[in-house]
Amino acid sequence: MYTLSNQELEVSILDPVVDQERFGTRYCTGGYIFQVADHRLGNLMTGPTYPDAFNWFDGQGIPDAFSTQTQRDGATGNQTLVPGIGVCDLQERKVLEWCQWEVKAEPTLLRFRTRQQLGDFSFELERTVQLLERSVRSETRLKQGPKGGITLRWYPHPFYPHPQTDELIKFNIPVSFPENPGYEMGANGFIRRRNWPWSEGYFQALDHRADRPLIAVQRHPILGLVSATCSYIPASFPIWGNARTFSWEPFLERTLHTNQEMDWWISYDF
Repeated sequence: MYTLSNQELEVSILDPVVDQERFGTRYCTGGYIFQVADHRLGNLMTGPTYPDAFNWFDGQGIPDAFSTQTQRDGATGNQTLVPGIGVCDLQERKVLEWCQWEVKAEPTLLRFRTRQQLGDFSFELERTVQLLERSVRSETRLKQGPKGGITLRWYPHPFYPHPQTDELIKFNIPVSFPENPGYEMGANGFIRRRNWPWSEGYFQALDHRADRPLIAVQRHPILGLVSATCSYIPASFPIWGNARTFSWEPFLERTLHTNQEMDWWISYDF
């Protein structure tokens, strides 16, 4: 496991080789933020099974994923090239060949680079995690190869511990959702828990009219408030939580053609 540290925070990031048993076909293996800790106050992130257990599908901390539902270019048989993971058999949920990362490590920055290929389909992927004061910035750059194109569908999946209050999160964009057993909208714009404590998980797709990059303000049991800023306007946008954690998933959706590239980032402020 890699560690980024300054006077305020320590960020633990999984090693794509040493920590391979913690990965599967869901989350990107380069730049997987496993935990963020305050030097005085302790761990700040959680997960669906944390701290009692861990499994690669549920994950913990701040993983991110290239949605495998749309990554079908370059597939032969049951083999699919999944960005940030490798050649996978998605029906069997198995990684057949892991992608190989070149890693550059500095005290407050990690950069992961890989080139993935299956048949004529290829792309270059770069992931950077940087610690800046009390901010953890995760950046991604993807360049499509000389043949074909890719339907890009990526999302971060930060797992926050539940606050003491039922207020969870609010955004800088208008959101709405139908009546449901897990969530309600507060008068001050915060999405609130309903029927707490929960004994099961609650998923809810948000309706939104976003015309600007996303900013999220999240209640936190240790720090009071934390926030996150995205460089992109979300497409689909669900929230999810269970008894241990609450999370949100702003999807980035784009199509890249031959030799096109794009980059984006999300910054978590503690």
